[in-house]
Amino acid sequence: MKRKLNENDVPEVISEDTVKKQASAKAAFGNFGIDSRLLQAVNREKFSAPTPVQTKTIPLVLGGKDVLARSKTGSGKTLAYILPILHSILQRKASYTSNKSTSVLILVPTKELATQVTSALRSFTTFCNKDIQSENVTKKEDTAVTRARLAEQPDIVVSTPSRAAQWVNSEALKLEELKHLVIDEADLVLSYGYADDLRSLSAVLPSGFQTTMLSATLRTETDTLTTLFCKNGTPTLVDLSAEEAAEKSKLSHYVVRTAEEDKFLLIYAIFKLQLIKGKVLVFVADIDRCYRVKLFLEQFGIRSCVLNSELPVNSRLHVVEEFNRGVYDIIIAADEAEAVGAEGGARKRRKVEREGGEEDEEVEVNVAVVQHASGEAGRNEEDDADQPSEKQPRTNRKARKGEDPEYGISRGIDFRHVSCVLNFDLPINAKSYTHRTGRTARAGQTGMALSFYVPQELFRKHKPTSIPQSKDDEAVLRKVRERVEKTGTEMKEWAFDMQKLEGFRYRFADALRNVTRIAVREARTRELRNELLQSEKLKRHFEENPEDLKHLRHDGELTHPVRQQQHLKHVPDYLLPEGGKTAVTKDVGFVGLGKDKENRIRKARAFNKGRGKGRMQKGKGLDPLKSLNVRGRGKK
Repeated sequence: MKRKLNENDVPEVISEDTVKKQASAKAAFGNFGIDSRLLQAVNREKFSAPTPVQTKTIPLVLGGKDVLARSKTGSGKTLAYILPILHSILQRKASYTSNKSTSVLILVPTKELATQVTSALRSFTTFCNKDIQSENVTKKEDTAVTRARLAEQPDIVVSTPSRAAQWVNSEALKLEELKHLVIDEADLVLSYGYADDLRSLSAVLPSGFQTTMLSATLRTETDTLTTLFCKNGTPTLVDLSAEEAAEKSKLSHYVVRTAEEDKFLLIYAIFKLQLIKGKVLVFVADIDRCYRVKLFLEQFGIRSCVLNSELPVNSRLHVVEEFNRGVYDIIIAADEAEAVGAEGGARKRRKVEREGGEEDEEVEVNVAVVQHASGEAGRNEEDDADQPSEKQPRTNRKARKGEDPEYGISRGIDFRHVSCVLNFDLPINAKSYTHRTGRTARAGQTGMALSFYVPQELFRKHKPTSIPQSKDDEAVLRKVRERVEKTGTEMKEWAFDMQKLEGFRYRFADALRNVTRIAVREARTRELRNELLQSEKLKRHFEENPEDLKHLRHDGELTHPVRQQQHLKHVPDYLLPEGGKTAVTKDVGFVGLGKDKENRIRKARAFNKGRGKGRMQKGKGLDPLKSLNVRGRGKK
């Protein structure tokens, strides 16, 4: 047996099997001829062997060829370009001494993915961090801070196309010595409206750099990017579609036919009776829906956290990190960009997959209805995301008030150990379904995708819980089934006897009535207000301007937006199905909408007020019998 220091610098016993696995991993990645310091990092991250996309892509990138790689989500595409590029930087620095310069630019569609890629870079440069510096310029920080970081000429810059174009135009980001350009999630980059930014970058980039593009799908957008950036000719195509189709899928697909209001009954039963174990990602149509589901579950003591584009980027990243660490188990994610038909921005037209064709059919959306459902107005009319407008520059593209146009949750983000993806609201097309369910069954693990769908005859039967998107559920589901069957997997009906939930119906109906539009709006406002109060940047401002803090907290003392009924948090034994008693004894993880602790000072004031202490109270709320002092004020 061997002993080795763990992450906390504490000696621990390493089994012989572990040593053998590490040796085999080192040998497998060592066949690529990469730097020994990178191999140490690979062993530290406990990668057993390269994935198929890594096996095919790494040698091509090391050989200096332009590459376009297509592989499913969770297949290890990030490491497929990180390792050879880091090796190339180390080789150049070892062979000659040169001035510091930015030699690698990595473009990604969202801020979340930029942070994830930067984290991966720092993990794999643990043993050579003095030789390689990387920076993420998508952070929300003062421009002077970003400019100072870029002035250090980091070896690698990770950015969205818009931020990269901004800093190149301001001459803060210098790319004269660029050797590698990477476009991660290439099929999404143009869908987010970065067409003009990419053309601007293409015009200023020097010649002779190597281009690596990676994508989960091969679409026309990748052809456009090839024309712009592959100046050395057609890139080498690495397409693993055939191999992936031959693999036995570890993802199980289930679907439930349900009425619109019964979605809430089902999700209540699933979590309260723990019918699904482990971490769960719940996808809903828009931000309002996100808070409606959370407030509904909260009444039963089922704790969850929300994730949407309205939250500050640092908060979103913290949610993902805490979820991956196991702090909580349920995320309710609003992929609201899909609710109006495109990833990354507002659109007037959306795509719904109809029967009788491989391509999506464009369907007009009632913009007023969508605005009403999302609680916003003033949306801009733009072209569909799958066919970005060449005439309309991205600088004129406006997201909804408070929405981050560079937000994306169904693609690229590495949610770890997700047991189930629950489509509370079915996505608008089969492609979106694939990307959502790609958050589970990653890295060889098993996973489950459970989807609720509303049949046409039940649509709009319960208006308080109805959304326009559900009208097309049956058409979308047919396309989803076709896509799932192509992978050799069957989409099964989830065998669940709804009759067993009839005893819960009166409790569920009572809770659902309490989640009003006003309650949802207050919950959204409270969440944003708390983020402002917790902001490190605003602490100094509030210290210098206490009146601003006072006004910000003007409505902070409101009661909970939903009337709390403590009895709903407990399930009587007579309501439980057979064997269900032990299922409700364990709490689910929690990230609250508001503060958990009471304000000690206000609580003391309220207590003293009730006892008649302090200054004389006035108003009809005063009870003279409770405040009566026969000996006179100030005497006992």
